[in-house]
Amino acid sequence: MGKNGSNYSFWESTNSIVDEALTYTKIPSNLADQIKTCNSTYTVRFGVQLGKKIHNFVGWRSVHSDHINPAKGGIRYSIDANQDEVESMAALMSYKCAIVDVPFSGSKGALKIDPKKYERSELARITRRFAQELIKRDLINPSQNVPAPDLGTSEREMAWIADEYQKLNPNDINGKACVTGKPLYKKGIAGRNEATGRGVQFGLREFFQDKKILDKKKIEPGLENKTVIVQGLGKVGYHAAKCLSEDDGCKVISVVEKSGSLINEDGLPVKKVKRWLEEGKTLKRCPYGKFASNSEKELERECDILIPAAVENVINKNNAKQINAKVIAEAANGPVTFNADKILNKKGVLVIPDVYLNAGGVIVSYFEWVRNISQMRFGRLEKRRDEAQIAQLINVVEKMTGQKMPKVDKVKLFDGVDEIDLIRSGLNDMMVDAYQNIRGQMLRSKLPNLKIAAFKLALEKIAGAYDTIAL
Repeated sequence: MGKNGSNYSFWESTNSIVDEALTYTKIPSNLADQIKTCNSTYTVRFGVQLGKKIHNFVGWRSVHSDHINPAKGGIRYSIDANQDEVESMAALMSYKCAIVDVPFSGSKGALKIDPKKYERSELARITRRFAQELIKRDLINPSQNVPAPDLGTSEREMAWIADEYQKLNPNDINGKACVTGKPLYKKGIAGRNEATGRGVQFGLREFFQDKKILDKKKIEPGLENKTVIVQGLGKVGYHAAKCLSEDDGCKVISVVEKSGSLINEDGLPVKKVKRWLEEGKTLKRCPYGKFASNSEKELERECDILIPAAVENVINKNNAKQINAKVIAEAANGPVTFNADKILNKKGVLVIPDVYLNAGGVIVSYFEWVRNISQMRFGRLEKRRDEAQIAQLINVVEKMTGQKMPKVDKVKLFDGVDEIDLIRSGLNDMMVDAYQNIRGQMLRSKLPNLKIAAFKLALEKIAGAYDTIAL
């Protein structure tokens, strides 16, 4: 039995959705089997001496598909990690990349470890040792397999991995592109930490402008004053909640964590709540809202948008009937099980699928990879030219009107476009295009929901890629 009351494992649940989507395609069964099958999984076992004792570890790196290289996907550190989970998430990465038109196939990695139990120096040794095992088999390589941060890892671990790769491959000019999600001082890219949460924001913006779909469910267009519940205030949930409340006028009425929930019907100050938690304090004593100990029950609170942003299978057949959200935005990987999805569809709850909505991370990872390969930051060639054009335009306007432009407006114009602006613009563009492709697929093919449409779109793109290579 899967986690949280699901009858399906994560892998079975993903494949069940794929199988349903395949019934709406003309992909031959043998090719469908090839696409569904995880091509390879490498299991590594190694020991690391910490103090006077040798500690043994097990990890995995899975490549779901070879229809295009490099393969892309995060490395997570979790004591609950297992091969089934790794292969499932590698498959999701293949479909995700196809949906948002990122030229990667899917991969995923994990190390079975509780990172909180180790000192920084110990974790560095473990990470570098794990990296060595993967690097020597080309499972970390800028042209073949490119990891990124995931649950339990961050830019720090990516910096260690990149450093280890360059030690073993000192002549690889593209060595920095062996991983993404690196710190800025290690050739990372602005906006990577917020990317997945920011992508959720852009995806929801586009969805809530879709009057044709919203009218059918009697939902008002636009995000302003929409009530939001966020389950998991980690990197993804925090940035999604922060961006939606600050930029779009949403009210985050509840934050749900393992230890309980914080509720404020007038809207929580997301940045202050996050800062409170980062100081090591608990939601129970947080002054910005009312605490409730039953976090599972909080998922059933009435709201416009429920954002599960933590782990898989949190909405399953046991609680799906009690969900009172109008829209579920799957910010985590696989938070709604296959059985729960069926129940929610019957209830009329709109589910925006994870395979699209949380693709912001891989999109900005793609930008970082391209930046590393090109050895040049975005906007480097254009910024001064753009400033000169703006200066000329201001000069012409002032001459024509006989009036001086206010200094504050000049400063804003001369600020120009920074790299972060270009990253956000590119992310927004790709999320908008992907949504339009998904909704077009759903309406054109008369599909039951956005999730089936997203998977159909991905499967047909991957099938097209396989059709041009020898199987």
